[in-house]
Amino acid sequence: MTADELTQMEPVTTMTTVNAGDAGVVTRPSTVAETPRAAVPIVLFLSGPNLNLLGQRQPEIYGTATLEDHINRVSALAASRGVEVEHVQSNHEGVLVDAVHGGRGRVAAIVINAGALTHYSWALHDALAAFDGPKIELHLSNTHSREPWRHHSVIAPVVKGSIQGFGADGYDLALEAAARLLGR
Repeated sequence: MTADELTQMEPVTTMTTVNAGDAGVVTRPSTVAETPRAAVPIVLFLSGPNLNLLGQRQPEIYGTATLEDHINRVSALAASRGVEVEHVQSNHEGVLVDAVHGGRGRVAAIVINAGALTHYSWALHDALAAFDGPKIELHLSNTHSREPWRHHSVIAPVVKGSIQGFGADGYDLALEAAARLLGR
């Protein structure tokens, strides 16, 4: 098989979830050995504090779908766009910063729903600023129609754009935006 044939192979991917205890939950693709990793761009989805409670916490605002539901749906959609999805959820700011750092030179794009960290995490702002690929901010609710303290994002200045207020569809829209920005 030539190098060109290898890069044209379709990815065969399963999602693997690892519970890292206090560090959070990490979901990453496990790719079949014959599939070249470099040929398939990775979109890293980052989920901040309390998003592990989706489906239980304030369903009138965030809906009844769980975080796992959102990630499973977007992971299935990713294959049709020629990308893979990895996911990290943590209630700890440093774990998310480490995930951004770990993505440098490895993942093609980042979609981040930082939850409440959106409004005050300069550490996430700085980590995202150091990531060279496309970055998209995501929120299930429209933060501008909620409490005044939610109206300001310290992440917004370092991302390409924000998708918010579309509920579960926001995850699909964010993946689509990332794929388009990657030329997929």
